[in-house]
Amino acid sequence: MKKYLVATIITLLILLAVSFIPFRQSLVFYEENTDEVEAYLPMENQGTFQIIFTHSIHLTDVVEKYIVLENQHIQQYEMIYEEFGIGMPSNAQGEEEFSYEDGKYHIRNMDNVFPEIKLRNGKAVSEHRLVWGPEHEYITEFNDYFEPGAWFTIKIDNLSVWQMMQGVRIHE
Repeated sequence: MKKYLVATIITLLILLAVSFIPFRQSLVFYEENTDEVEAYLPMENQGTFQIIFTHSIHLTDVVEKYIVLENQHIQQYEMIYEEFGIGMPSNAQGEEEFSYEDGKYHIRNMDNVFPEIKLRNGKAVSEHRLVWGPEHEYITEFNDYFEPGAWFTIKIDNLSVWQMMQGVRIHE
């Protein structure tokens, strides 16, 4: 009986310790400048995602496309928008390619690399969306997970079971 109790306690201690080891790479939304996980989306290297938002002045969609790099940085590789103006680029830079297709401006071949992205969920026009999946088939509204006007830090990070329990898993 005593051996069974000791084995059970050791097993529980091992399971408890393992629950704090980061292992699951995810796109993590941290509350403001903290390490508090608000939400996360499991994401592998070379995984892609898009952030779509409605421009607060033009009221047209802006699509920013990203890819996860091996070093857990995030690379913006394309931007699509309908109107020039405040906050929108007017041309490509360096090796980027600028085109106009089907009523939308595209900047491709972008090489903007970020260790993290600071983002605020829209307040005046709160229509941010997250798109992901091999064919970009999944989409969810930021408002399903965050208050309008909330801001957060987006990073690629390895999460432990404990951290995943603290946040909300993003799903379609």
